[in-house]
Amino acid sequence: MNPLIRFFSQPYAMQLLAAIVGIIVILIIRSFIEKRLNHYIKDSDSSYRTKKAVGIVGYFLIVLLISVVYRDRLGSLTVFFGIAGAGITFALQEVIVSFAGWLAILFSDIYKSGDRVQVGGIKGDVIDVGILRTTIMEIGGWVDGDLYNGRIVRIANSFVFKEPVYNYSADFPFLWDEIKIPVRFGSNYNMARQMFTEVANNVVGDYTKEAEEQWDQMVKKYLIEDAQTEPLVLMVANDNWVEFTVRYVVDYKKRLGIKDELFSHILQKVESSDGKVALASATFELVNTPTVNIKSDRKNDEA
Repeated sequence: MNPLIRFFSQPYAMQLLAAIVGIIVILIIRSFIEKRLNHYIKDSDSSYRTKKAVGIVGYFLIVLLISVVYRDRLGSLTVFFGIAGAGITFALQEVIVSFAGWLAILFSDIYKSGDRVQVGGIKGDVIDVGILRTTIMEIGGWVDGDLYNGRIVRIANSFVFKEPVYNYSADFPFLWDEIKIPVRFGSNYNMARQMFTEVANNVVGDYTKEAEEQWDQMVKKYLIEDAQTEPLVLMVANDNWVEFTVRYVVDYKKRLGIKDELFSHILQKVESSDGKVALASATFELVNTPTVNIKSDRKNDEA
């Protein structure tokens, strides 16, 4: 008998063939659906999430297909899988914990794609959440400010059980930020406060109402007290100058640009104040000058 015919005459061969064909069909259908999504879903965030969901459904169907095809053999393989499972669990414990971390991320709303997070000293935007790893576009590092440095970091999902996760944009997509302005002693402090308050309201005032609405939702969801979202100007005196602190709410992705805009307007205001408000710089005062004795040898001088 032909070896090929003999092989396909075995029951397990037909099961293997059915499993392979079924898997290929599922993968083809999944790939077709993912390509067609680009034509119907223009929003990048929705398209990404839908593709992820299609991929998960595809993997689930493959597992279901294999279970159905080999349902008559699953009973006899129970003991084998039980013994092998203990060894596999020990050898692949990091992989298993990463998979559990992926489930926690998926169902616990720790973060999602597009969120800005900081994990284990790595700060950046989440660009992909895989089954085993999270991919982050890093910000900072050798680049000052909240700017991309071009480095992509992949972190095992197991970290969600080991380290704190800082999410900058989960339930409250705003941050409290502040700038400090040194003002020279003798300036018109009331005028300075009014100037800085006016600049803050003009630059970041649009965030106040939206941030307040978002914070109201936070108060309803968590046990947290109410907070002020309007710009706040505080003053304190130190050894060298009077220091004003402008505290405000800002979109977490626009901190650097807002600081630039605030300082630009503040400098313009100070320069147009006709000297009533002057910025300070570090100064040093000599409290006591030591006595210096100078001796002159007239004989040598005359010579």
